[in-house]
Amino acid sequence: MKIIQSAKKSLGQNFLIDKNIINKIIKIENINKNKIILEIGAGYGNLTSAIMEMNPKKIFAIEKDKKLSLHLNNKFKNCKNIKVINDDVLHFLKEKNIEKNMIVFGNLPYNISTQILASLIMLQKWPPWYNVLILMFQKEVADRILAKPRTKEYGRLSVLSNWRLEIKKHFDISNNSFFPKPKINSTILSFRPKKNNLFYLKNPKNLEIVTRILFSNRRKMINKNFNKLFDKNKFISNSLNLNLNLRPEELNNEIYYKIAMLYEKLTA
Repeated sequence: MKIIQSAKKSLGQNFLIDKNIINKIIKIENINKNKIILEIGAGYGNLTSAIMEMNPKKIFAIEKDKKLSLHLNNKFKNCKNIKVINDDVLHFLKEKNIEKNMIVFGNLPYNISTQILASLIMLQKWPPWYNVLILMFQKEVADRILAKPRTKEYGRLSVLSNWRLEIKKHFDISNNSFFPKPKINSTILSFRPKKNNLFYLKNPKNLEIVTRILFSNRRKMINKNFNKLFDKNKFISNSLNLNLNLRPEELNNEIYYKIAMLYEKLTA
């Protein structure tokens, strides 16, 4: 890999350079000539090159760093099926005309990985434009996404992620697989949209509000924050058969979704 600049901490840059890991990542999903790929944070194009060898119909490679996007344009100038997009992915995800049925790959910048995932979960239209997300996170963030109730890692991220997505852990990645070498290891997860979500919300932001308020004092009982949400309406907790003396991490995902549905109904 020809180094054209040092990694920028402000962009959370750590470039994946291990070819064995790259080959494992591209085999998670079947890539063929009918598939359209979106890659978040293409960097030096190491993963992009491996995806290209699978001969997909089109690759959209998003890279916020201007120098790196110029490098990618030069590297793939003879490849007609690759389009390099010099943009912030959070801005790109607000576009209305994104291609349908895409496979999304991403070695996500550490500093905004949870923001990117939240943007992909909280889309108004569902099922979404993507078929599957294959994303790399810091291991500790992946552990929070996968966390179960009654564990210290369990929190908002797990509740939000499991609402609309089926999540699978594939493998951990050593920090030796990156340049520059980060202090921590990473994890590859895949996410598939649930087609028939039992917990429908007209406005996904209501789940964000409910989880933010209830998890704001995670070591304390939920009674005060629950009363804040529902203006001390005891009927709500009774209808859910909910013990308000529990702490936030003691409630399972489904309870949060039911609370959000009632909150939406009462605030509509």
